[in-house]
Amino acid sequence: MISVTKLLFARDYYGDRLRYTRSHNPNGAADGIGPVVVWNSTKTCNLRCRHCYMESDGRKYDELSTAEAKKFIDDLADFNVPVLLFSGGEPLLRADFFDLASYAASKKIRPTLSTNGILIDRATAQRIKDIGVGYVGISLDGLSDVNDKFRGVEGAYARAMRGIENCVAVGQRVGLRFTINRHNFEELDRIFDFIEEHQINRVCFYHLVYSGRGRTVEDITPQETRRAMDIIIARTEDFERRGLEKEILTVDNHCDGIYLYLKALERGDRDGAARIKNFIDLNGGNRSGIAFGEVDPLGNVHPDQFTQHHTFGNVREKKFGDIWSGAGHPILRGLKDRKKLLKGRCSTCRFLENCNGNFRTRAEAVTGDYWQSDPACYLTDEEIR
Repeated sequence: MISVTKLLFARDYYGDRLRYTRSHNPNGAADGIGPVVVWNSTKTCNLRCRHCYMESDGRKYDELSTAEAKKFIDDLADFNVPVLLFSGGEPLLRADFFDLASYAASKKIRPTLSTNGILIDRATAQRIKDIGVGYVGISLDGLSDVNDKFRGVEGAYARAMRGIENCVAVGQRVGLRFTINRHNFEELDRIFDFIEEHQINRVCFYHLVYSGRGRTVEDITPQETRRAMDIIIARTEDFERRGLEKEILTVDNHCDGIYLYLKALERGDRDGAARIKNFIDLNGGNRSGIAFGEVDPLGNVHPDQFTQHHTFGNVREKKFGDIWSGAGHPILRGLKDRKKLLKGRCSTCRFLENCNGNFRTRAEAVTGDYWQSDPACYLTDEEIR
C-alpha cells in the first residue's frame, strides 16, 4: 500500500507507522509487531463481482466457528498483530461479525472492515462505530451503471451509496476501494469528484491482481497505468491546494512510489524527491509473507488474499504465529528473503530495494513462475536500468 498523500505532503495517518518504519523483522510490520492480517471470514456474498479473487457466491461453507474464530484472534493477539481486516465474501453476512470485531478490539487488535456496503443501514453504521471498528472500506468500481455491471447486481451502487452516507452520518471513518481495470479506467476523474461531493476522506485505488475471477478481467496497459497515476497525482495535489484533507492511497503495485519519485525529479523538485525516496526506502516494497498475511474462511494461511493457491498451514491445527514464523514452506521462506530468487527485470532493477519484486501472484499467473518479473510493472527499461 502506497500513501500518495504521505509521499507528496508528509501527512500522517493511521497505518503510516506500520508502512513507513524501517524494520529488521522478517515476520511482521515492524520490530516487535506482527503482520497486518486480512481474514476472509466468509466466502458467502450477496454480490457476484467480476474481479473477485475469492470467487465468492451465495453458497455456505465450512467456515471457522465463533469459538474457533475467537481462538484465532487470541493467537493473533499473542503474536502482536496490530490490525485485523474483516473481509469476505461479505463479512456482514456472518451473524457473529459484531461479536468477533468487538472481541478483536478487546484484545488490542484494531478491527477494520472491507465490505460492499449494501447492508449498512443507519443502525448498522452506528453499531460498527460503537464497537470500535477503526475504518470501513466500501468497494465501488465505478459510478451507477458501471458499478452495477461490474458487481453483477442491479441496484448495488445505490445501496452502497446509502451505506457510505450512513457511515458519514454517524461519524464512522469510511473510504472507497476502487480496482482499476479496463472496464472502469475512464471513471477515475469522476471518482475524485464523487469523494469530494460526498465528503469521503479516503480512497484506495487497487491495481488489478490476476487471481480468482480477476484472471478473466482485462487489465490496462502500462501506458494507461501511467496516465492513471498522473490523474491520481494531479487530483491529490489539487485537493491539497484547496485545503481538502483527503487520504489517497494506491494498492498492489509498488511501482507507484517509484513513479512519484521519478516525477518529482522530472519536475526539478529535489526536496520532494528526497522526501519520497526516504519514505519508499523505509517502506521496502511488497511485504506479502512478511508484514502482511491472510487467513481464508476455512482457516488456511496464505501470503495475501490474492494468493489462495499457496497455503502455509491452518489455524485450526496450529497457532497463526507458529505458522507465520515457520520456515517449512518454500514460498513463505522465499518471500522473507526474496531478492536473490527474483528473475527477469526484477532481478536487475535499481529500485529493487523500494519495490521488493512487486506482486508475485501476477508474475505466476502470466508466466507460471512465482519468481519471474511482475508483468504489471509499468516502469521503462531506461528508468529501472
